[in-house]
Amino acid sequence: MPAFSKLYLFAYNSLQAFGWAVSLFAILINFFSTHSLNGAYASAGDLICLLQTVSFLEVIHGALGVVPSGVLFPFMQWGGRTHFVLAIVRQIIEVQELPSVFITFVAWSMAEVIRYSHYALNCVGSCPSWITYLRYTAFIVLYPIGLAPGEMWTMYQALPFVKKKNLYADFFAAFPFSYYDFLRVVLLCYPFLWLNLYRYLLKQRRSKLGRHQETKKKK
Repeated sequence: MPAFSKLYLFAYNSLQAFGWAVSLFAILINFFSTHSLNGAYASAGDLICLLQTVSFLEVIHGALGVVPSGVLFPFMQWGGRTHFVLAIVRQIIEVQELPSVFITFVAWSMAEVIRYSHYALNCVGSCPSWITYLRYTAFIVLYPIGLAPGEMWTMYQALPFVKKKNLYADFFAAFPFSYYDFLRVVLLCYPFLWLNLYRYLLKQRRSKLGRHQETKKKK
């Protein structure tokens, strides 16, 4: 990889890791000071919206071949999360204080601090083995937590507000269905789409950790 690309990826991943660490810290500080799960969005919502939007760069990285991740799975993850946080949580004030938003944001933040730290340290060739292990292990727990009691439960609770507000009515006027109908279909399809991503990550885990063990043995 060219030196410029390494420097760029190191800067990008370091900033993302820092941003998600700040988000996690802000959410936990609010939780311990208020003893409530209701302040996650108020504490870090704007920052998480920014970080998640900017992460579209990872789809571009894959498309340009800067990283070997490809386009499909990065786009699936970016699309699902961005729709959740920008189209639903940011737009519906009534769901912003739900405990499920707290669960989602904590799970996302923990996973992303680990993931981006791993990427950044790999760019400079000094990633400790325990971070590599965490990168390809922590998601096994964090992703399902972020999905079921987090994203999906939030979307389900948002449905009455979506219907009442007739959200995005102008955009969906051109279609034979409303955003409310669209969101119900998303909820039905979400577990199956997510399962494909989860299986991909498990396959990636076996490959990466197996390769990491072989490298350690050679040393």
